[in-house]
Amino acid sequence: MTQMLAAEAVLQNRYRIIRLLGQGGMGAVYEALDERLDTTVALKETLFADERLRKQFEREARLLARMHHPALPRVSDHFAEGEGQFLVMQFIPGDDLSQMMARKQGPFPADQVLTWGDQLLDALDYLHTQDPQIIHRDIKPQNLKLTGRGQIILLDFGLAKGQTGGVSVVTTSASIYGYTPNYAPLEQIQGLGTDARSDIYALSATLYHLMTAVKPPDALTRAAALVNGQPDPLAPANEISQSIGPEVANVLARGMMQNRDQRYPTAAAMRSALKGTEEAATLVGRSEAATILHAPSAATLANSQTLIAGPATSRPGETTVVRTPTPAAPRRVKPWAIGIAALLLIGALFGGFYAYQHRNSSAAVEATKPAETPAPAQAEASPTTEHAEPASGTVVEEKKPAAVGSPTAVAESAKKNEKSSRKNQKAEKNPAEADDPAIDLAEQGAKPKPGEGVPQTPPVFMPRLDPFKQLGATKTRNLPGGGQVTAPE
Repeated sequence: MTQMLAAEAVLQNRYRIIRLLGQGGMGAVYEALDERLDTTVALKETLFADERLRKQFEREARLLARMHHPALPRVSDHFAEGEGQFLVMQFIPGDDLSQMMARKQGPFPADQVLTWGDQLLDALDYLHTQDPQIIHRDIKPQNLKLTGRGQIILLDFGLAKGQTGGVSVVTTSASIYGYTPNYAPLEQIQGLGTDARSDIYALSATLYHLMTAVKPPDALTRAAALVNGQPDPLAPANEISQSIGPEVANVLARGMMQNRDQRYPTAAAMRSALKGTEEAATLVGRSEAATILHAPSAATLANSQTLIAGPATSRPGETTVVRTPTPAAPRRVKPWAIGIAALLLIGALFGGFYAYQHRNSSAAVEATKPAETPAPAQAEASPTTEHAEPASGTVVEEKKPAAVGSPTAVAESAKKNEKSSRKNQKAEKNPAEADDPAIDLAEQGAKPKPGEGVPQTPPVFMPRLDPFKQLGATKTRNLPGGGQVTAPE
């Protein structure tokens, strides 16, 4: 039995032990505080005296430190102190899936387990394609946790080994035999060596347990039943839970075949098979992590978590986790649709401008039309009647002048001379009457036309008055003071 490190012990003048998380035959896992970075970490301790194993541990620690995957914890450091080798890893708080399932006393929803399975198979494909290849060798519900955003994390690399060599190191009490019987394949139990297909068996057994809440029988029990001619005690998953479809059950059954050659050859092949099932086709964004309503912490050790696919509901003592579908991508607008819309807009603008111009042009034409005013009878009868100057805004056709020397031209000239003579006589008698158009029209005996003379009011025709007749004869009288006064007689 390993000797536990005491709380508050400090390693490497940096890592302060907070508490023990788990213990096994050859090591332990601690929660510690990195005082240099002020962050919580997980310290994995392994104990062995073989120098070859120590060097192998160092090589694998460097290999793990180079890995970067959302479903794998980050390895930040490794060191040796005393008799132990320590691996410093990312600390994931909260319950593992085994504790969560025990508290909820039932399986997880099948679609949620399929989401986790897709993420874990992607992580295994990442590990198995490293150079050298990394085999986890201890996949089980106890080594699975959820981050605050619902991303599944595969923990405990104490049993991980490279392809060139193997390290069978125990870090938890559940792995005192170097594996966990209900999830380990037959070749691992018999010590025949492990490869990528061994991890596929362990993951298939883990998904089976999470979906059905029933642990699969261990590989030795199954092998013994087959040797004795009895049916395989591993019941199909869809017979245990009606929420599991037959296609998913067949994928899990193939992943847990006793003969490793009958399993999926790679994690990528099994992941593709799960994605091709009818259940997986109905899921939206299965590779996306679910969203948890709160971040897991140490307090969740006393509470269980319930995963649901429908509306958020919770019971006392449980934490609700809600799956959020991936939002639909915004629909892109086609370029040709934008072009058509632009052309329609330009056409509407030109049409409106044309209508506006046409309306203004029509109004201008109406404004320039001459007013229909009946002409005087005398003007129609006499072709030589002189028209007065038209009012503002009225268009009047001008009369062509008579030919020079014609009788009409001579008559018009004589008439103009006579009119001019009369105007001069008026100006000599009374200058105020010289420019009076109303008096001038009255002498001609013609009525003024609308718009001629005074445009606002009709002309008033007054008879000619003799100012001397109006005033009468006057007489000048001398006043006694020497002044004079003029008065009518």
